[in-house]
Amino acid sequence: MRESSPLLTEADTCRELVTPAIRLAGWGQAPYAIGEQHQITDGRILLIGGKARRAKQRRADYLLYYRRDFPIAVVEAKEAGLPAENGVQQAREYAQLLGLRFAYATNGRRIIEIDYTTGTEREVDRYATPEELWARLNGANGLPAAAQAQWLEPYNLTSGKIPRYYQDAAIRSVVEAILSGQKRVLATLATGTGKTSVAFQVCWKLWNSRWNRSGEYRRPKILFLADRNILVDDPKDKDFIHFGDARHKITGADPSQARDMYFGIYQALTTSSEDVFRQYAPDFFDLIVIDECHRGSARDSSSWRKVLDYFSAATHFGMTATPLREESRDSYEYFGNPVYTYSLRQGIEDGFLAPYRVHRVITTVDAAGWRPNRDELDRYGREIPDEEYQTKDFERVVALRARTQAMAKHLSDFMRGTDRFAKTIVFCVDQEHAAEMRQALVNLNADLVRDYPDYVCRVTADEGAIGLAHLHKFKDVDEPTPVILTTSQLLTTGVDAEMVKNVVLARVVGSRPEFKQIIGRGTRLRVDYGKEFFNIIDFTGTATQHFADPDFDGEPARIEQVTIDDEGEVVEKELSETDPPPEYPEVESEDDPETAGVTSTESDEPRKFYVDGGKVEVIGHLVYDLDADGKKLQVVRYTEYSARTVRSLFPNRDELKSKWASPDTRIEVLRELAERHISFDELVASTGHQDADAFDLLCHLAWNAPLLTRRQRAEQARKQAEDQFLKYGDIARDILRLLLDRYVERGVIQFNRLSDLLKVDPFDRYGTPSEIADRHFGGVPALREAVTRLQATLYQ
Repeated sequence: MRESSPLLTEADTCRELVTPAIRLAGWGQAPYAIGEQHQITDGRILLIGGKARRAKQRRADYLLYYRRDFPIAVVEAKEAGLPAENGVQQAREYAQLLGLRFAYATNGRRIIEIDYTTGTEREVDRYATPEELWARLNGANGLPAAAQAQWLEPYNLTSGKIPRYYQDAAIRSVVEAILSGQKRVLATLATGTGKTSVAFQVCWKLWNSRWNRSGEYRRPKILFLADRNILVDDPKDKDFIHFGDARHKITGADPSQARDMYFGIYQALTTSSEDVFRQYAPDFFDLIVIDECHRGSARDSSSWRKVLDYFSAATHFGMTATPLREESRDSYEYFGNPVYTYSLRQGIEDGFLAPYRVHRVITTVDAAGWRPNRDELDRYGREIPDEEYQTKDFERVVALRARTQAMAKHLSDFMRGTDRFAKTIVFCVDQEHAAEMRQALVNLNADLVRDYPDYVCRVTADEGAIGLAHLHKFKDVDEPTPVILTTSQLLTTGVDAEMVKNVVLARVVGSRPEFKQIIGRGTRLRVDYGKEFFNIIDFTGTATQHFADPDFDGEPARIEQVTIDDEGEVVEKELSETDPPPEYPEVESEDDPETAGVTSTESDEPRKFYVDGGKVEVIGHLVYDLDADGKKLQVVRYTEYSARTVRSLFPNRDELKSKWASPDTRIEVLRELAERHISFDELVASTGHQDADAFDLLCHLAWNAPLLTRRQRAEQARKQAEDQFLKYGDIARDILRLLLDRYVERGVIQFNRLSDLLKVDPFDRYGTPSEIADRHFGGVPALREAVTRLQATLYQ
């Protein structure tokens, strides 16, 4: 390999040394492609003052493809003057992210090869050829030649959907497991990460390559199985549409056996009158895809388990969003460990899922409990048992209308202050509670309901087709209404509504799998429509409880705790108790998954006590934050959190000042603060110091330093900079003085985008930014130097 100059940049090293060496090994010649600067992630979305920004994307220098849709190795390059070892950890990290078993780290002169099939890491004198890596890979997994060809079957990209890196890794892992003869295969991917897309490409590769369990030359028979119509209708009509006439949905009236790609729900396959699934031979299907497999079919005691037992000859591929925990153990015992896992935390970190803020809202009755007055009667004249009722009892044992109205008022006010057309789902205790919540929200938003009759709708099992019609419009990104849906359990899963910006918990959710499904209603991103994050508004302590669990994989950007009165107004008094709420048992709802779509019948006897009077208030505003180890949620005020974060980043005020005074290093300070979700807008709102300089506000909170206003700093700077101004002409001095005036109005951070600042009034009267620089300062470098010195003077 040719010698190189140690002054080569990384780009020079890649162009002059790395790329030629990779090509010399046969890569880049069809069908062995080279992907350069391959984007892996989108970059985490950071919430800064209610605005979203992207963190840095992760990119691999080179991705080596054995076939169009089959990456096999990653190459991480460093500039020639650095040791090749500097790229090893990054190469390993990228290989593990991408699900690859070969990686290389290089500085152009030396090559280090990492081979996960043998567990070795060694220096080599050349890159392996495509066929060498392919032979090593299949020697490790033992796939026969026929299965190898099926593994390489290309994706169906007709829709334009190119699998993301984790979807690609999941597809390859699942197909490899199936081709290896594994009878039960599990993939765990967080809600909103595209499990259906993964399932489609798995089915397509197997179907198009004519894989089947018997090894015959035919296409496989595949069954896509779920527990709700929406979970099979959406995939059938969207992702799986490319199967064309090979698709068929099984119903009792039409158990066709002449197709290849079947869809069915347990309820249709196991009706009360007959087991429809028995009209198919036990060995009819080659593959069964079980969506949301944690929802019951894997349990030994489940009435749906007999479907899987009957078709035991088929390969069973389960998909779930629920990592292994006690409540999901049945799925893992049935399927085994997942062949691929992608968590909610990772999805948010990579920028593929929306981050979220959690607002903890507490009513007085939830904080202290509720007890009836002596001999108090409910709506139906029944005496209410003299007990103390807690959150877990509300709407199950006793229904407090004042509590529901207070929650509805607070939600309405929240949306008035943010976005009244932000798509919102309110999860209520049962269908009756959802109806009462809907009515309260209608009355509180009458001005909008007058023009948009479907502004608030209830979608539960009882609505049937009407509710599904509302849901269809709710999911449409171009339909303005319905805006708010009230429900109990029907919308916990299978609702791919990308524009949901508010997830409201008006009921206790003790089950972690269900909680994650509910959170998943808001995790979809639609940046092109302004959906970059979402809010969880928690009236029951559910979110606080689950986020406090150190095993929960996806901490919030911030958790705010708010208390409200019976009119939904925020009360400034803060709660002193910070203990997490107890775990509450789950109670089945009328629209439970196993009875979804079946109209419930109410008995004449009311199921709970109804209290229409009374007063409910709400109390405080706290912030939940992860501790230094990132494991436990602590309750602190936002200002305290910000002060603690500043002290953790900078040992003293002088170090912060030295970095803040220079625009080059100040950008890094702002990035560090933004990644920790510190917003100056929010600090100003929390403290009321609108005129304070951002630097002074940080120092005041962190070290109790004197708090100067921007005007005070500007006046000091004018005096100190007089001599500095003398070296410039009259117009240049005017421009510098105007910059000080603008600093007084808006702060120093605007100077980070100087060219944009100079394009607007009052600077534009002096010409374009380049004209200002050339005519009055002697060029762009001189202008930047003047503005940099001015900023340094502000903080002397």
